[in-house]
Amino acid sequence: MGTTGKRLFQYAMIYKKPIILALLLLALAVCVELVGPFIAKRMIDQNILGIEKVWYETQNADSKTAEYNGKTYKREDHISAGESTGQPARVLQAGRGYYWLEGSEAANVPDGSRTVSGSTMTVTEQNGQTHPYEVVQLSRQEVFRFYKPEIPGLLTLAAAYFGLLLLSAVFTYFQRLLLQTSANRIVQRMREDVFAHTQRLPVQYFDNLPAGKVVSRITNDTEAVRELFVAVLANFFSGIIYMAAILGALFLLSPKLALFAVPLIPILIVWIIVYRRFAGRYNDVIRTKVSDINAMINESINGMPIIQAFRRQKQTMEEFDEHNEELYTYQNKMLSLNSITSHNLVNVVRNIIFIAVIWLFWGDWLGTVVTVGVLYAFVDYMNRMFQPIVGIVNQLSNLETARVSAERVFKLLDEPGIDVATGKLDRYKGDVSFRNVTFAYKNDDYVLKNITFEARQGETVALVGHTGSGKSSILNLLFRFYDVEQGTITIDGTDVRDVPKQLLRQHMGIVLQDPFLFTGTIASNVSLDNPAISRDQVEKALRDVGAYDMFASLPGGIDEPVIEKGATLSAGQRQLISFARALAYDPAILILDEATASIDTETEAIIQAALDVLKKGRTTFVIAHRLSTIRAADQILVLDHGEIVERGNHETLMELKGKYYAMYQLQQGGAGADASVLTA
Repeated sequence: MGTTGKRLFQYAMIYKKPIILALLLLALAVCVELVGPFIAKRMIDQNILGIEKVWYETQNADSKTAEYNGKTYKREDHISAGESTGQPARVLQAGRGYYWLEGSEAANVPDGSRTVSGSTMTVTEQNGQTHPYEVVQLSRQEVFRFYKPEIPGLLTLAAAYFGLLLLSAVFTYFQRLLLQTSANRIVQRMREDVFAHTQRLPVQYFDNLPAGKVVSRITNDTEAVRELFVAVLANFFSGIIYMAAILGALFLLSPKLALFAVPLIPILIVWIIVYRRFAGRYNDVIRTKVSDINAMINESINGMPIIQAFRRQKQTMEEFDEHNEELYTYQNKMLSLNSITSHNLVNVVRNIIFIAVIWLFWGDWLGTVVTVGVLYAFVDYMNRMFQPIVGIVNQLSNLETARVSAERVFKLLDEPGIDVATGKLDRYKGDVSFRNVTFAYKNDDYVLKNITFEARQGETVALVGHTGSGKSSILNLLFRFYDVEQGTITIDGTDVRDVPKQLLRQHMGIVLQDPFLFTGTIASNVSLDNPAISRDQVEKALRDVGAYDMFASLPGGIDEPVIEKGATLSAGQRQLISFARALAYDPAILILDEATASIDTETEAIIQAALDVLKKGRTTFVIAHRLSTIRAADQILVLDHGEIVERGNHETLMELKGKYYAMYQLQQGGAGADASVLTA
């Protein structure tokens, strides 16, 4: 995964202790679990099939002996050194019956197929040679006597097997708990980092990326990364441990049988390489389409009044269906790929191996070293080995999804941002100077050309002009939403580029044409939950803008709930809250960006009355379409295509009888609707 993998590893290292402990517990669980087949092998070969070993007559009766025809017999593997023994005997199984063979020939019965006719058992070796033996069939009770010495050992091994399963379950539980908790912590940290980084990104970044796509990266993509640590990491790590341990166990069990499992490793590696080649392409498209759909849903919800007012529901739905159909197509491609390379293919490979081994065992080509117990252990181990292979294969899709999602998250984190400056900047006076400022948003398409003006402390500077004349761009540069390319902007003689953006904005306030309100209350929207702004300051700000009595009459007063964007409030009420918010922060520079454009005449009169008091000691910049609202401005700058074509106060500009005069006469002449088009 290259750089992406390294960065994911760095995030994992933040919580390395619980992750390492979880992986250690996982390794212990695997090791404990893999002891099981060895115990089962011993139970089969020693305690169950061991009845066919050679028995010797003995005089010492104990827990390991069996009685038959008044004689005591002990199995060869239980006879201690120096213990005297008599004639050998065997218990031989043929079909479902058990037969007793006594005498010296019992110790040398060869392996082969057995048939019984009357009291004669014939053993046929693989080379076709036959050996007849005189035998006596045993009753069920007599057979049980020979099994009885093995029952305590069998129960002990069964208890050990069950105990190991419980121990493995305990290890697995704590492993999953630790790993999933760590994964949640990692993703929590990642989301915090991504969201914090969005606060540091410049405004122009959000001009080019829809909000829905940013939301998708913070929520959907980080959730996909969580699956990497929860499912993918656990499955891959346990799979590697499982396969390594099982291969080792198989070589201890039977080197011949182990050779059947070795080819699975290169097959799995090729499998993963081929899968990732196709899945990577599909997942890139899928994650992009999910992001596009989120962006469109976000845009549609925000623009629903316009969509419905202009009857664009059908076209919007068709556009959504187009995105959705493409997402569906690639999800189906991914589904087909997963189906082809899923556990079904694993089962095919496993069954081929089983058939080959059973066929060779049946033909006795694997030699006498492969007993039934060894064969059982081999089948058990192979089943266990295919479980992690299935787990790895089934997690390949999550791995690719997480990789693509992580790349998208890290791409956002790699966007150049500005570290949030700490500390406090002494309040400046508010002397603003623009000197030969030239600026373009894109390449050489200049929106400002050689802008030069000065605004003294306490002055009100109004910016007027048609749409695209550069009014808002001047304020964007003053706020350092963008930085100048040519020329300088200074506040109290200090270049704004020499002051951290957050500190520069500490003593600036802004009121936009379309105010943004957050979910909360009227009071919290004024203070923005800043602990430095007291309740009294909030109330004073609302009184200063003449809005306190208006909001006090609401059921909750200034604690009345505000839903997203303040949809339940009128445009005038939202603007008054936004205005009070700016004043509560007591700015040295106050910016009103067409703040009265959507205000009714009565509310505008309230604001104008408050402004006369509030602008004292503050430098105020006003962008206004209603020229009647800026008659008292100390300085009016008339812009046209990024240049200042006229400047002065209202009286001076009226005497010039230029652009300002024409716009003012147009508005005063009752053609306000036409003027708004010309001067917008």
